[in-house]
Amino acid sequence: MTNSPRLLSAAVAACLTGSLHAQTTSSPASAPSPEASAPAAVTLAPVAVTAAGADQTPTEKRGGYAARSNTGVTGFALSQKDTPQSVSVVTRARMDDFKSTTANQVLDGVTGVTVQRYEEDRAYYTARGFDITNFQTDGIGLPMAFGLVEGDLDTALYDRVEVIRGANGLMSSTGNPSATVNFIRKRPTKEFQASASLGYGSWNTKRIDGDVSGSLIESGKLRGRLVAGAEDGDSYLDRYHKRKTFLSTLLEADVAPGTTLSGGYTLQNNRPTGVMWGGLPLTWADGTQTGFDRSKSTAPDWSYWQTKTQTLFTEARHVFDSGWQTTATLTRRESKQDAELLYVWGSPDQATGSGMGGTPSHYTLDGSQNQFDLRASGPFELFGREQEAIVGMGYARSTMKEYSGYASNPPSIDSIYTWNGSYPQLALDASSSGSDYWMRQRSLYAATRLDLVDRFKFIFGANNTRITSAGDNYGIDYGRANSATSPYAGVIYGITPRLSAYTSFNSIFTAQNQQSTSGSRLDPAKGYATEAGLKFESQDGQLNASAAVFRSRQDNLAEYVETVGTRDLYTGVDTHSQGYELEVAGQVLPSVQLSAGYSALSIRDGAGRVTRSYMPNHAMNAAVRWQASPALKLGAKMRWQGDTHSDVSDSSRVQQEAYAIFDLMAGYAFDRHFSVDLNVNNLTNQKYWNSVRWSQAYYGAPRSASVSLNWKY
Repeated sequence: MTNSPRLLSAAVAACLTGSLHAQTTSSPASAPSPEASAPAAVTLAPVAVTAAGADQTPTEKRGGYAARSNTGVTGFALSQKDTPQSVSVVTRARMDDFKSTTANQVLDGVTGVTVQRYEEDRAYYTARGFDITNFQTDGIGLPMAFGLVEGDLDTALYDRVEVIRGANGLMSSTGNPSATVNFIRKRPTKEFQASASLGYGSWNTKRIDGDVSGSLIESGKLRGRLVAGAEDGDSYLDRYHKRKTFLSTLLEADVAPGTTLSGGYTLQNNRPTGVMWGGLPLTWADGTQTGFDRSKSTAPDWSYWQTKTQTLFTEARHVFDSGWQTTATLTRRESKQDAELLYVWGSPDQATGSGMGGTPSHYTLDGSQNQFDLRASGPFELFGREQEAIVGMGYARSTMKEYSGYASNPPSIDSIYTWNGSYPQLALDASSSGSDYWMRQRSLYAATRLDLVDRFKFIFGANNTRITSAGDNYGIDYGRANSATSPYAGVIYGITPRLSAYTSFNSIFTAQNQQSTSGSRLDPAKGYATEAGLKFESQDGQLNASAAVFRSRQDNLAEYVETVGTRDLYTGVDTHSQGYELEVAGQVLPSVQLSAGYSALSIRDGAGRVTRSYMPNHAMNAAVRWQASPALKLGAKMRWQGDTHSDVSDSSRVQQEAYAIFDLMAGYAFDRHFSVDLNVNNLTNQKYWNSVRWSQAYYGAPRSASVSLNWKY
């Protein structure tokens, strides 16, 4: 193929301008779940490192459902077989086949992960019984204090998504026993490549995206990549309309032998209207369970929630002749949010639909995050064998300012039956509250991978983190100073060249920002997580399989008690989680790619009672693609979860029966440049609640379809 350096250079340079704004996890304080407005627990994770001996080829170059390596568990680039924890990787091919354009759609198909959609623009991700709070990009991230994720993160910017299940205190500084989600960016390529897609789907949804990459000069020592797109469409939900644009530009330069400088700028701008704040009531006033049309929404016709996320990063890496390398990464994020929303609360009368109130609010957010990470890694010799080591340090500081304005004497809702979004747009300046705080973190970490005895490999490490903060968040004093050391240990035994057994141990230390029933902030949760299992990798690396059992314990973990005014109150409880997972991913036949998994889970409190029943105890997922001919591909996807329930009061239980969602896809290539894809989601038109975690929820999407025309150079 020929390079187009001048064209690509102009495109990338034109997009490397703009001011910085970045999204953080926060929401209006008077939401039924005010943890959304609590600060992110500032936790720094080191940058992903490319190590010798591990195949780091981007998954976009492979076209399959298996990834040969990951870096998110220990920082070492390890094959799946040599990683002492459960890791799922959603590849670029799998995202493209099933048009998984958002983080919600990607994580819906990951073994052991449940996406609990709280609203159209907010969701919880859970794994192994707990909220996922560790989110990274290329191994760098500031994990949140809570798992409520805002916005509609587009996946067009990423090559793959790694999900490391279990505690990850070594790489994320907090040993949350759920999972760590690591988004791996698309990087510039030396060879010129370009692609574009134009799609149209149900509810007048239109989407366009493009991707161009290659050398900017003839020598190939300067490379760039530009990914951009937009989406606009209505919804099955009354009054909801989504608009988003996204952009990623990256530059990479070989400035000296062994030295590479890279940097990039990322933007996502979400501008939905007709946005819900909360959802539909799950129970009537008499305690029985409600039921509505799937299109029902509590959003007023004037509501909106704008979130603008921009990130700028720069990275310097040098590889020495000895095989050691150093990597320094500096990241700057800023955020802007602006919203006018209405929270509709209460349990209505089943006969009349009356008995619900409304709380309108104007919400703004202005936040920033600065992160720096420096690490060194490489081989050393011990006992006549080559070993590996990593040492590093990190520093992060974030600031946050929020404002929530409220109306005076807002009217009640006449009836949920006749509600059509018509509600007066009141002045939202009668009273206000907000936050103004900062958080700072320092981390030191080290790990070594030892090959001391035939067939055995050992990984030992520790992370020492200190977090300080000061300020006020909606009336709660956020001054604190916490520090902890999190050890990590893993052992891998090679049963055969293709089959291994492993076990690992992580300690847990998680700072908590929830308010207790006494009015103070809860102390950190502490505990441990263990895991053991078997892993298989085919000789050509195209197929991975694993089986794992796990157990974790957390003491003083925040558990919701009640809502008083606009604040949710919590108490600390001891929890025990255990279960097992099975997974297979990759090429099972010459023309068949498969990704499938099953998880079983049991969660109990310190007294042995079942808890967190809104999470499914059993879940299964599968995605398969058959290359029927060189031009034709066919595929199907399924996700199933067992029944869940939530006791919204002492006498009222909300039940969600077990259900399965089936998707189909077909693609036809006219030639090597043009192809067309057809996707059908929720084929059987299954009706289900997105979550029964709280006393409010909304229904999942009904059957839908989309068609896209694709071009590739």
